[in-house]
Amino acid sequence: MKVASVAATIFGLVASVLATPPRLGGVNTAGYDFTVSTDGYDTLPYAQPPLYQYPYFSLEGANLYRIPFAWQLATPTLGGPLNMTWLAEYDQNVQAALATYAFVIVDVHNYARWNGEIINQGGPTIEQYASLWSQLAAYYKDEDRIIIGLMNEPHGTPYLPDNTLWPPAVQGAINAIRAAGATTQYILMPGSNYTSAAAMPTVMGPLLLNITDPATPGSTEFLLFDVHQYLDYDNSGTHTTCVTNNTEILSTLVTWLKANGGRQAILSETGGGRNDSTCYTNLGEELAFVKDNYPYMVGFSTWAAGAFDTTYILSMTPTNGNTDAPLWEYAVRPNLPAPTYT
Repeated sequence: MKVASVAATIFGLVASVLATPPRLGGVNTAGYDFTVSTDGYDTLPYAQPPLYQYPYFSLEGANLYRIPFAWQLATPTLGGPLNMTWLAEYDQNVQAALATYAFVIVDVHNYARWNGEIINQGGPTIEQYASLWSQLAAYYKDEDRIIIGLMNEPHGTPYLPDNTLWPPAVQGAINAIRAAGATTQYILMPGSNYTSAAAMPTVMGPLLLNITDPATPGSTEFLLFDVHQYLDYDNSGTHTTCVTNNTEILSTLVTWLKANGGRQAILSETGGGRNDSTCYTNLGEELAFVKDNYPYMVGFSTWAAGAFDTTYILSMTPTNGNTDAPLWEYAVRPNLPAPTYT
């Protein structure tokens, strides 16, 4: 066989592997997002998530970490260059997670806003938003286990003021990411209404179906839908009591994914009250549903550990750094993928 043919065969095998995301499960390690509010203002101090948590959770079977950050930390000037001092610190967390052979969602946590103004709707231009991702993509382009979380929870009242203006921003960011050389990374496309899983099939999902990937013309295998769904009564993740296991909502989402060419989604935020035994049951049933519906549901990332202390109502943070939070022990850990290293 000619060398060129061998190379082509190897490339095809690698592409095939990369195009089939593994079953994923893990946790958000929050802290760099503490500075930003839901209106996109940067007001509070951040906290670096503890590095010990990545090997800790990975030894228990986690292989996915979502590490959220405020846009203003990455680029203090809108459309400006990356703050390399901050990025060096953020990258410590990314590298600690990657060292466990896990995947990492790099997540900008600004709710589609910069200081109250919405992207492509009177606020940041598509070009300013794409500039952030162009620079981050260039920085991480050689890391195949980076997953790009385009934006945390776009929202309005109750949706973005004009839903049709969000997909062009998504497309602009994707184009910039691929042009920067990050051609093998999965990209998460968020919907509106805080990227609710319940709203995705009818509100924003139909518009996002038209997004294309310059890295794989004619294919959308690297473009995943990003959904959130909490278990409290208003899907806000701000109450300790769980009232649902969300399986009906997620079943509707899976049906929609199947009907649209077998598309895929990640539940990148979900969680329940840390001391509510009902949450142990409901969250466990939800995550089991996600696990059982692979590959349409690629996986999940629960909210939240990182710099949250153990008194936070949805805390997944280990007590004293060595004892599982009850919600993690009873609901999350049984539904994690197998440990990735020893």
